[in-house]
Amino acid sequence: MTAPLTPPPPPNEHSSYQGGPVPPPVGAHAVGGAPGAPHDHHGEQDGPGMMTEVRQAAVAAVVMALSGALLGVLWWKLAPTVPLVGDLVDDSWVVYLKDSEGEQAVGVDGTFTLLALAFGAVSAVAVFLLRRRGGVPLVAALGVGGLLGSLLAWRVGVWLGPATDVIAHAKDVGKGVTFSAPLKLGAKGALLAWSVAALVVHLTLTGLFGPRDPEPDPWPAPQQHSPGPFGERSA
Repeated sequence: MTAPLTPPPPPNEHSSYQGGPVPPPVGAHAVGGAPGAPHDHHGEQDGPGMMTEVRQAAVAAVVMALSGALLGVLWWKLAPTVPLVGDLVDDSWVVYLKDSEGEQAVGVDGTFTLLALAFGAVSAVAVFLLRRRGGVPLVAALGVGGLLGSLLAWRVGVWLGPATDVIAHAKDVGKGVTFSAPLKLGAKGALLAWSVAALVVHLTLTGLFGPRDPEPDPWPAPQQHSPGPFGERSA
């Protein structure tokens, strides 16, 4: 009679009973440490990249705001004059329009609006040529910078234009003498023309000539499974 054969002990059983270190499974060193494994650099790059965009946006907003002084000078030079006439009635000065049906006041608003639209288009082109990738901070800078530039242009034009005290001006020039009315922006919505033009032009340029996002791979690489405890790949 033949004695039954004793089955061999399972792998690593001897070492586990003796308390020795269990060798790592095959391929475990590759998990998270393979040379080709992707490494997350977003945490390292998002901070400095965002700070650079914010600085560039701040510079663009400041330059646009300061450019409003030039817009104010052009508005003062190109806007039509509104003629006024002063008269003395019962020892009181009265000022009225010389041409009650004239459209000079509308021309003043129209001149400011057209100049602001041109400044908005030029600023958008300049910003796009300097930084083609755009970004939320840069778009916000275009809107804020355009509004600040328009406000500065409005105040500069009023300051350079005729005196704002029309009664005192009428007294100075005399009764029945025509003089120019101060620059006045009747349609306050014109203050948004610069910002709107800058945003629209920049959005158009970015959509037509901006960098394109890479298209996704139609044949993605097969997903790799982590190896089992004895080296075989688990399903």
